[in-house]
Amino acid sequence: MKDRKKTTAPLPGFGSGASLGGKIEHYKGNQGIYEQGAPAYTLFYIQAGGVRLTTKSSHQAAAVTAILGAHDFFGELCLAGYPLRMSTAVALTSSSIRTIKKTNMLKMLRQKNKTSNSLVTYLLSSVKNYRDHVADLLTSTAEQRLARVLLRLARLDGKGPALVKIPLLSHTVLAEMVGTTRSRVNLFMNRFRKKKFIDYNGNLEVHRSLRKAL
Repeated sequence: MKDRKKTTAPLPGFGSGASLGGKIEHYKGNQGIYEQGAPAYTLFYIQAGGVRLTTKSSHQAAAVTAILGAHDFFGELCLAGYPLRMSTAVALTSSSIRTIKKTNMLKMLRQKNKTSNSLVTYLLSSVKNYRDHVADLLTSTAEQRLARVLLRLARLDGKGPALVKIPLLSHTVLAEMVGTTRSRVNLFMNRFRKKKFIDYNGNLEVHRSLRKAL
């Protein structure tokens, strides 16, 4: 999931995303959106649902670099001149996603209005979150990293409600996001549940008390 955190409310100037233009496409769970290495002419805005980004290299297996939700952008590196996709994007659940042409978004950015200011703020936040994620991998234990991933997915790492339900991800996916093994994720998840930091009830219930694991 980089695993990026955003607020659940739309960024100022975006609202439903209508001001961004483009076309809304609907995806089923596990349906591919684009592949790593494909030409990058568009970026995307999630209206509803979620998206998983994975990246692979010739020396390593694919790793989950981001789990994104409603009001998140992805594929935005095309704005920085990257001609090819740096990751593979797959819908986590049934999702409604707005596709925006790179050329149209660049025109909006040049207008220096509320929408363009919000997008610049978003992109700068993405850079900071990526740097924080790298620092987290270097300085935190696997258990702490898992706690942060769950809090980010539930958007409870800042101020928020006491309890949030999120789609139940497989321990394999969580292990890829955290940088550890599936067996250790299983151990930590059971520990969190015994401490009533989380609960399974069809979806995954994440309690704000999970912050105590950090």
